[in-house]
Amino acid sequence: MIEKQSISDDLVISSLNTNYGIKVATLTFLPLGADMNASVYKAQAHDQTSYFVKLKRGHHHDISVVIVKLLQMMGIQQIIPPVKTIRGQSTQHIEDFTLIVYPFIEGQNGFNRNLTDNQWLDLGKMLRQVHEIDVPQSIRNQIRRETYSPKWREAVRSLYIHIEAEPIGDAVAFKLLKLMKKNLLVIRRLVDRAEQLSKKIRNLSTKFVLCHSDIHAGNVLMDGNDTIYMVDWDDPIMAPKERDLMFIGGGVANVWNQPREEMLFYKGYGKTVVNTTILAYYRYERIVEDIAIYGQELLLKESGGTGRQEMYKQFKSMFAPKGVVDIAFKTDEGLTI
Repeated sequence: MIEKQSISDDLVISSLNTNYGIKVATLTFLPLGADMNASVYKAQAHDQTSYFVKLKRGHHHDISVVIVKLLQMMGIQQIIPPVKTIRGQSTQHIEDFTLIVYPFIEGQNGFNRNLTDNQWLDLGKMLRQVHEIDVPQSIRNQIRRETYSPKWREAVRSLYIHIEAEPIGDAVAFKLLKLMKKNLLVIRRLVDRAEQLSKKIRNLSTKFVLCHSDIHAGNVLMDGNDTIYMVDWDDPIMAPKERDLMFIGGGVANVWNQPREEMLFYKGYGKTVVNTTILAYYRYERIVEDIAIYGQELLLKESGGTGRQEMYKQFKSMFAPKGVVDIAFKTDEGLTI
């Protein structure tokens, strides 16, 4: 999240000291991610060791810890396991939040740095390994399962009345309304087509596999040795493999949209049949979700500070030439439903 959660730095530092034995010299907020219920920090210890600290609102059994442990057991090395507390726990509660600590990997993500040919091959191999894991039933029971829910489509439809009304709110809300009005026919097309495709694919006998669910360029981290890591396993899902594959060539944030990159990825992933109907659905649905989230945050709320301008920029980028909207429509070309 671009804005910090409502918890003091001193309390975070105290918890790192007491529960992890980390003597913090500095704690720096990092304006990363789109999760409105989480904040991340870099903690620098007095011994110069650095840690990536995530605060998530709420107390719950964190499925990301379970999944990372499973990936380790399956021999997948390109993940970053959490640092355990002095009592051997993978998470720690602070007031209304859950704290998770990881080693800090110095590097860049795929939004800031292009993957090399070998890294595209490696990413393909890694994701294939994930999709081929035989997930134990005890863990399956803890992971959400794809239902093709209309939640985000209904959320966008609920915004139509605001789009067509007179603009209110701050300058960012005004700009967003203007942009949404300009693209209203496109937005309606995205929502309606996602709805149509969801009805088609929910009746298919499709194999569900373990999916990361958000494996865009921002969740692929590259260190100084060119090793790549898949990060942010907060929201895994049992779903068709296309749930992950839609990001390859999908153009989120106007990267990962080159045919050569896609070719290299699938060379690493190996022979597979990609269902274009399911792929198109997920590309539409992802855009619809983002429209809903950004619309709700910018039109229905006035808080958010400097993060509101960044949200607007991200929203606008979806409609840029060769952006996610153009790619979703192109994926849909030739489908007969």
